[in-house]
Amino acid sequence: MGVVDTSVEKSEAAIEIEALIARSRAAQAQIENYTQEQVDELITAMVWAVARPGVAERIARFTIEETELGNYDAKYLKIFKKTRAALFDIINDKSVGVIEEDTERNIIKIAKPVGVIGVLVPCTNPEATPVIKAISAIKGRNSIIVAPHPRSKLTNKMICDLMREALKACGAPEDLVIAIEIPSMDGTAELMKQSDRVLATGGSPMVKAAYSSGTPALGVGAGNAVITVDDTADLVDAAEKIRISKTLDYAASCSSDNAVVAFDSIADELLDQLQQQGGYIVNAEEKQKLEDIIWEDGHIASRIVAQPAETLASMAGIDLPHGKQFFIVPETGAGADYPFSGEKMSVVMAFYRVSNIDEAITQTNEIQTYQGMGHSCGIYSQNDNNILKYGIGTKTSRVMVNQPQAPSNSGNVWNGMRQTFSLGCGSWGGNSINNNITWEDLVNITWISKPLAKNKVIPEDEILFASAISKLK
Repeated sequence: MGVVDTSVEKSEAAIEIEALIARSRAAQAQIENYTQEQVDELITAMVWAVARPGVAERIARFTIEETELGNYDAKYLKIFKKTRAALFDIINDKSVGVIEEDTERNIIKIAKPVGVIGVLVPCTNPEATPVIKAISAIKGRNSIIVAPHPRSKLTNKMICDLMREALKACGAPEDLVIAIEIPSMDGTAELMKQSDRVLATGGSPMVKAAYSSGTPALGVGAGNAVITVDDTADLVDAAEKIRISKTLDYAASCSSDNAVVAFDSIADELLDQLQQQGGYIVNAEEKQKLEDIIWEDGHIASRIVAQPAETLASMAGIDLPHGKQFFIVPETGAGADYPFSGEKMSVVMAFYRVSNIDEAITQTNEIQTYQGMGHSCGIYSQNDNNILKYGIGTKTSRVMVNQPQAPSNSGNVWNGMRQTFSLGCGSWGGNSINNNITWEDLVNITWISKPLAKNKVIPEDEILFASAISKLK
């Protein structure tokens, strides 16, 4: 259960959230004993409510108008296609009652709801995130309260209202989904304190606050995807997919390609292909101009986040040729002295040269030690040895192979990753988990253990400790 303030004097935010929690908990109690079929009917209706033709377009347009971040095409794809894919990914999962029987260990696993899930949603991805988190929560027979960023509060309300209408149409309580309509730091803090579990997607301060709330929390780490291209890669394919990922929603995603690490032997040809895909290689003077507009006091300036290349060029005083969609910044080092090695949340990409896969791994780890460790990296290669070596050597939770990073690491129809917008980064990124977060992370599991048909037999010491006995005489 969440931690509730029992002091005599409660803040206004605490009182408001307490009322929402009470409504949410009452709604959750009504579906606690729903069947699998009832649960799946609810989540199907919720996705259809927001993703059906006409509505998806309206949400995408409204999101752009309110946030002034990203672009319409990406917002539409996320609300129209990504939500469908997320539903398809979980609709046949068993999430009610007995979900697994391990005959070897004679164990039965039973899924049970957590209760009220407090959800934090960033303004860079406010259209599909509430939907995917909501269906994950309700798949586990939980309720959900959504706290948006102030910049996307109206978008959040629109989407939550549509899901509430769907729930009502199915005969379920609307309060299974509640939007915080006037977000505040105090209100969000109280939500995290009073919920039964917190699911936080957003910046590092938000995630740290979630972990410090006293409520069990699932958070994500900072993004800063690094992409390696080796000497066996299809460079035409790689350049096209790097462009797709780099420009998707104007790099609003934390999974956008922030750095490309190319083998020397193919680097020039890759740069030619990237330029044909709309990349613009900046010179030393233009690099400094970009640096001046991207960072303020060591932090990314909000005005440059998820903006088109033309806008950034205008801000920086760069004469950008027609048709160019993203900037390529030659770089050599990583760390605070090399700001372009960090996350940029913009259509700006650092470019590195290395000799071989070992140098690529070292460079990737140096970049992500500065920012983004544990989140994601990718490789374009036809060499299985390089791919495996890269996966073993990088400190990352996800390695996308020959795929556009941003639309792939959170799951897509062309891979087997779980569909989500919440990516755990493990201990590398300061997270408790490193998987793609879905309904399985939002249930409690009861383990029924029956006696084994035959007891396990512990081997004699000479067998069990054979490797140690000779060394420890």
